[in-house]
Amino acid sequence: MKFTSLLLIIAFFLPNALFAQGTIPQSFFDGKSVVLVSVDPGARPAMSWKQLADSVHTSLVEAGADPVAYFELEQVTLSEEIQADYAKAFQTRLVKNIILVTRQKAQTSIHAGEFSGDGTIITSTNLFGAVGTDYDQAGANFAAIGQGQKSKNLLVLDVPEFLSISTQEAVSAQKFIPRNPLNLDVFKLGIPIEGSSAQTGLLSYFKYDNYGKSQETILAEQAAQKSGIEEILKQEYPYPVEWLTEAKTNEELVQDRVQFLLVKVEGREADLMESMGLEVIPSETNSRTVVKYYIKLLVRDELYIGPEWDADPDWRQALKNFMVNLKK
Repeated sequence: MKFTSLLLIIAFFLPNALFAQGTIPQSFFDGKSVVLVSVDPGARPAMSWKQLADSVHTSLVEAGADPVAYFELEQVTLSEEIQADYAKAFQTRLVKNIILVTRQKAQTSIHAGEFSGDGTIITSTNLFGAVGTDYDQAGANFAAIGQGQKSKNLLVLDVPEFLSISTQEAVSAQKFIPRNPLNLDVFKLGIPIEGSSAQTGLLSYFKYDNYGKSQETILAEQAAQKSGIEEILKQEYPYPVEWLTEAKTNEELVQDRVQFLLVKVEGREADLMESMGLEVIPSETNSRTVVKYYIKLLVRDELYIGPEWDADPDWRQALKNFMVNLKK
């Protein structure tokens, strides 16, 4: 009751703070937090994700958190496998909470929730948070939750720490195979619709280019996405497919003769190539954001990226490239 009253008081005195419907977990005040940062490169004044981390660190500490490590959100979400590697590292370090900092052109948001303990990282997008017109205001609004709340996080870092996971923890690159899978003509290819429960990419909701989209916008994008995929498949993929709009276990999918999944990832081109075990040749295009498709074989957890690098900034062209390469 006391904690609920505190939140109401804060909400009343901070008209510029927009709190999400979720509640701040008690582990926030008594446990390690990892901070994932996403920055719109078009926001002004221009700043890197590390500079943003440095700018909000004090506010997170004042709120009562123990932020032990900062990572760029786009790096963590490069693929489902990489995300699972980070989750394993968080488990090893006994992390209890995830804090997400998103900077867009017109606002900055800070959200916090419990670490899921598995590869999803968070269990819901319905997290407690605060929003400001810039990172200073968002930080001040978020820091206010620490007023009147006793935190057991006492020995916290004075400055943000930027860590990387060890080679032993990062095993995902070993799973990517630069060729095409066999038996696509025998079993169905499952195609998850982005934003549906068939996808586990909850973290992507807090990327600068996704956060704040309305339900209507999301549904319209899903409809356009499915229509665009269907058009390309009719031209380039003659085998059976299964549209996935709800979560199913691998066992359930296999029972429905779905042994393959079409997976879409997005990130900086050089980062994606490196994460998939490919040599990165210096190029002016390495820093561009691209989409890459690959196929996951469920029964052996193998990831087939195809015989040629075919990523493209336009997801439609990337998908068409991948489907054409499947015939080689």
